[in-house]
Amino acid sequence: MESMFDKAGDYAQKYLPDILKFGLKVILCIAVYFIGKKVIDQIIRVLKRALERARVQAGVVTFTASITKITLYIVLVLGIGSQFGLQESSVAAIVASGGVAIGLALQGGLSNLAGGFLILLFQPFRVGDYIITQGEEGTVSKIEILYTTLQALDNRRIIVPNGNLANNVIVNVTGSDKRQLELKVGISYRDNIQKAKEILGSLMEQDADVLDDRDRQVFVDELGESSIVIGMRCWVLTENYHPVRWRMNERIKEEFDRAGLTIPFPQREIWIQRPAGEERE
Repeated sequence: MESMFDKAGDYAQKYLPDILKFGLKVILCIAVYFIGKKVIDQIIRVLKRALERARVQAGVVTFTASITKITLYIVLVLGIGSQFGLQESSVAAIVASGGVAIGLALQGGLSNLAGGFLILLFQPFRVGDYIITQGEEGTVSKIEILYTTLQALDNRRIIVPNGNLANNVIVNVTGSDKRQLELKVGISYRDNIQKAKEILGSLMEQDADVLDDRDRQVFVDELGESSIVIGMRCWVLTENYHPVRWRMNERIKEEFDRAGLTIPFPQREIWIQRPAGEERE
């Protein structure tokens, strides 16, 4: 029994200083990490405020803040790792040894990173624009290093990889300050075409949100199977596009009803042929 206590004492005397030293180092690294994290957050806040005061585009602000944050965290982690003997040469050796696997793993990330740079360089859209892409649509709220965030009309948050945005069709709905509004409505072949055109022209003149400095058009668009399609075009400010469209649809129906004009809708006549010899009830 005494020999066991003696051995335990010898082990403690031999390894305890190293254990205490390692434990102290771990505690110190944890403390450095949390302090560094707070410092990085403060740096990012200062950077954002400086860029905003310089009136830099919002997308550039979020992208720059994102890439700066990642870079500072890498520096912090490497600095902490150096306390445990992790040197730059060791990091390079690890990366080289897993070259193919790391390359495949980072392929999507690198594509998204490149896509983010292309978005900021060519600016197909900016923060605040309403875009449609890959079946999704919403207002751009953030452009970050790897992803762009859209806020949908129903308040859903849509995260789209930058690589996808850079390699697919993007419809920037609010990219211009003015939009052309086009509406088409069918009337019966028995109705007066000129009367329908007068009503559409009058509605455009009466609406305060229809721009006066752009052309307005009323035209016969198509002679369809069951209706004559009358079209109208005018220009509005982008933010007024949907309100004017909804208002015009309502007023067209009201004015056509008042003028006795008919908006045709598909109708079907069904004929039932009875078998020969069957008597009707």
